[in-house]
Amino acid sequence: MDETKSAKEQIRKDIAKVINGVSEKQRAERTKAIESRLFGFANFLEARIVLLYIDGDYEVRTKTILKRAYDFNKIVVLPAFDAERLKVTTLKVDHPDKDLSTGPRGVAQPNPARCKPVPLQKIDIAIIPGLAFDEKGARIGSGRGYYDRFIPDLPPTTRKVALAFEEQIVPQVPTESHDKHVDIIITDKRIIYKI
Repeated sequence: MDETKSAKEQIRKDIAKVINGVSEKQRAERTKAIESRLFGFANFLEARIVLLYIDGDYEVRTKTILKRAYDFNKIVVLPAFDAERLKVTTLKVDHPDKDLSTGPRGVAQPNPARCKPVPLQKIDIAIIPGLAFDEKGARIGSGRGYYDRFIPDLPPTTRKVALAFEEQIVPQVPTESHDKHVDIIITDKRIIYKI
């Protein structure tokens, strides 16, 4: 168990170093390629209610994706994190400029006073963040386990899709019994279907 945790921590450090080595211009170009694949992806196009995320330091940036989702008439849902209970609530966001506030992770999240809850059963596609992934859909997140607890609550019919730079795909993610996988990974070079 400790061996797996330390292996994950090493991967987090390695990925952070790699992402820090990518220039802002390259990162923007690669994000645009990922965005283009996402907005051409049938599961995304057919979805009515879309769970997105606000990016952290080493995740694919989602600001433009969020804005474009409204142009595609999507109902946008974002996660709100409760640090005390380690729970995630999904809230509908109509106006990102007004509806977001800083959450416990230091990342913007929906303000529960302004946004309505959306039942998980209503979400058609869930875009799941992460720092590293393998081709089997295993993921490494921030280490707090929010998404590992959240993913099993999504209906089996909800597609779980990750966005990643190609450098974030590793040969194998060390996993523990509580770790949850994604179905599909969209990178700047390809779409990976879980094998």
